Amino acid sequence: MRFYWMRARGFYFVLVLFLATAATAKNAAADSGKLRAGAARVEITSLVKADLPPTGKYEHEKLYVRAIVLDNGTTRAALLGADTSDMYPAVWEQASAKISAELNCPVENIIMSATHSHSAGSPMGTPGAQSPYMIGLTNAFVEAARQAKAQLQPALVGFGTGPAYLNVNRDAIEPTTRLWSQAPNTNAVSDKTVAVVKFVKPTGEPIAAYVSYAMHPIDAFLLGFITADFPGAMCRYVEQAFDDKAVVIFTQNASGDQNPLYLRPSTNGQASMRGIPITGYQLIREQVEGTFRNKAVPSKPIDPLVRDRLERFIESEGQILGEEVIRVMTLTTGTSDVVRIWGAQKTVNCPGRKRLDNAREGTAGSYTDADPLPIRLSMIGIGNIALGGVNAEVYTRIALRMKSQSPLADTMMVTLANGRADTGYIPDDESYGHQTFQVLGTKLKEGCAEDAIANGLTDMIGQYARQ
Repeated sequence: MRFYWMRARGFYFVLVLFLATAATAKNAAADSGKLRAGAARVEITSLVKADLPPTGKYEHEKLYVRAIVLDNGTTRAALLGADTSDMYPAVWEQASAKISAELNCPVENIIMSATHSHSAGSPMGTPGAQSPYMIGLTNAFVEAARQAKAQLQPALVGFGTGPAYLNVNRDAIEPTTRLWSQAPNTNAVSDKTVAVVKFVKPTGEPIAAYVSYAMHPIDAFLLGFITADFPGAMCRYVEQAFDDKAVVIFTQNASGDQNPLYLRPSTNGQASMRGIPITGYQLIREQVEGTFRNKAVPSKPIDPLVRDRLERFIESEGQILGEEVIRVMTLTTGTSDVVRIWGAQKTVNCPGRKRLDNAREGTAGSYTDADPLPIRLSMIGIGNIALGGVNAEVYTRIALRMKSQSPLADTMMVTLANGRADTGYIPDDESYGHQTFQVLGTKLKEGCAEDAIANGLTDMIGQYARQ
């Protein structure tokens, strides 16, 4: 139990939070050693189906699992990412155990994450552990790690950041109704940071890059065709820039409240399916997307010209982000070939709530108390670099707070990592007043998760930094 003094209307009172933690951090000191790194990419497009076939014109129409394996002579670690909407708990549990055995490293030294593409063809919800998709995805993770291990070679690691102005906060007040809605809010908090961990040969040629940025991949949502969206477009753009001799993994920074700023091509695609006139001007995405919930009006296939314009835009979005990744990699010169490698995991439990209504947004929700819910936190240290993982979609302020508190300047957050919490979105405390679908739908009570995540990750990073 933890006790917090809270103030409301001039009075102080004690708030008791159920914040039990179960940590599996390794207490032994992390020894330094010469770094080796290997990377691999395994295609998984054949695991999924879609209403419309791929055009074959764009690289982002292919889906991959990617892996980076690290070794310093004392221990190993693995960073893995997949072009899929979620990191399913069954996939994490089965694949991480097999990868741990393959690499002879603790499970705590593994971070597996999803790019969160909403059009990666993966099944909605949490399918059974023995479904063909789940088995195939699990096997692809293990195979990518195995191939990356076989590519281990002397390496240096470095960390750098830069900006990309592609994302925007999506919690907004609709100016006409003055109600909360999902729309671009350029005045609200948004983390523009592109964080890159690069691994290069002693001669400078790239081996791999591990990239973090906060933006929902929703460009082709509901449109019936498969795409890895801008994360896949970015990864392939950078990989091809280096003649496919490097592997690039995209991870989601805190993007629970972050959408692409430019959604006109995407919304036009939805409009073409719903018979809504396309004027050339921007459409209000929430209004167009909302028409899909009216099952009485059937959808028609997306117009091929509208689809091609959208796919070209996805490619362009990936190119812009990819150029910033390459720029950061170019300017990151402070690298090291001798590093510590260390991993930890911790489970924090926060009070839950059950929603009693189903209004999408713009009105207050009604709730009753529910059982506490677990959130898995992960941390991997690589030299002076800290990767903090959360198995959920969190809001921007939580990541900003974690990074500001971290004792290591080179810190990034990885969300949808090592499973998927049954919490829904995780807003920061200040955003709980927003009547958006993300906040209304969260299964967590206000006042626990922000502290639990930011402080929990900071504690693990601090434990690593003190060694």
